[in-house]
Amino acid sequence: MNVKSSEQPFGIMDKVGYMFGDFGNDFTFIFASSFLMVFYTNVLGIDPKMVGVLFLVSRIVDAFTDIGMGRIVDRMPAGKNGKFRPWILRICGPVAIVSFLMYQSGLAGASMTVKIIYMFVTYILWGSIFYTAINIPYGSMASVITDDSRERAELSTFRSMGANFASVAIMVIAPAVIYYKDAEGNQIVSGRNFTLIAGVFSVLAILCYLLCYSMATERVQPQPAANKKKLSVGETVKAFVTNRALLSIIAAAIFLLLSSLMVQSMNNYLFAEWFKNTRALSVVGFIGLPTTLILAMVTGGITERFGKKEAGVAGMLFTGTVFLLLFFFKVQNPWVFVGVTFVANFGMFYFNMVIWAYITDVIDYQEVKTGSREDGTIYGVYSFARKIGQALAGGLSGFALSAIGYVSEPGAVQTDQVRRGIYNIATVFPGVCYIIVALILAFGYPLTKRAVAENSAILAERREMK
Repeated sequence: MNVKSSEQPFGIMDKVGYMFGDFGNDFTFIFASSFLMVFYTNVLGIDPKMVGVLFLVSRIVDAFTDIGMGRIVDRMPAGKNGKFRPWILRICGPVAIVSFLMYQSGLAGASMTVKIIYMFVTYILWGSIFYTAINIPYGSMASVITDDSRERAELSTFRSMGANFASVAIMVIAPAVIYYKDAEGNQIVSGRNFTLIAGVFSVLAILCYLLCYSMATERVQPQPAANKKKLSVGETVKAFVTNRALLSIIAAAIFLLLSSLMVQSMNNYLFAEWFKNTRALSVVGFIGLPTTLILAMVTGGITERFGKKEAGVAGMLFTGTVFLLLFFFKVQNPWVFVGVTFVANFGMFYFNMVIWAYITDVIDYQEVKTGSREDGTIYGVYSFARKIGQALAGGLSGFALSAIGYVSEPGAVQTDQVRRGIYNIATVFPGVCYIIVALILAFGYPLTKRAVAENSAILAERREMK
């Protein structure tokens, strides 16, 4: 059972502060998801297949670091500054610095062996060590900012807004900085500008983390109890593998990340090669802002009326269907493509806006089943699943580019066949994956609107009895 401390009541400071936390996360995460492959292939000249191997190997490391960090934060007692907030202060510097080190264009002239070793070391340090060490406590912190389900849903919305704002900033600024045209009109990547913008984003990440630390308050503290149920590692694993809600949301998260990050990665090649218009790529990033603002106003009403599961299924089916239509029609005009994807992404963005509230529902479901609440461990498992999606997207995008004959040498000009292959990958692949997410939610995820309400009532009754 949890009891509230004497801190100030939950309010807008907490929501905005928590939003800045994901803003900080995504200044390095979304930048890497969208542009790191471009840096490795077009600046350092590394084979896309080797980059794919990097992403897959690092996920093996994540299997230990993500879940291990979740266990650590669950077991560590709260200090005077809280249980989770201190990790944000400790790790914000290292995660931002190592992110900057990944984009060192000065290595372009080094031997391939040196570049590959440097790539593996810096990427694993950033993603598997430092990003994990700050992201797991940050995600788990929502459970101690408030114990009210409605307020937690608001935190989820603000967190998603932070991610979307960061995505808009990155996708608008980065293409304008890192790309330039040669005499023939081909889009060329500037290695020096890549390093510069990476440094700017790292500084902004630190500032956002510090705002999160100073604005959000941990006000819900564990109440000591001699009879509080603790699960062993074996019992925890058994509970997880029998938790249908957790397994379903993990599967949905993998396909969601696989599709959305593949889109982000392939869009760089799509607009540079198929459309030959990277200005439109900047607009793709910008239109996420009005989508986010519109959904922030209506998400609560949609969720309350239809339920998270029910609305999520409809949204993902809609987005997937539109992407498949784009594949069949082979759109040539970049602005038509941008307009259609703007409409299509409302379904996917809705699901992304409430995904963290899904996790809270899963944690409640686990507590109903086992009598034990392990926010950090469940969040660690879910974080690992998200990284699997990220790795598969990076790995598959690299393998797919190699398969269609993409030439990764700096300044290389691609053939029409390669450009057509890029368009096909950027449309049919996410279309299929988004529809798979909808099917997982519809037939695998058990937490309907009614089930969520019943679980909340059960937990409220248990806590009143205590």
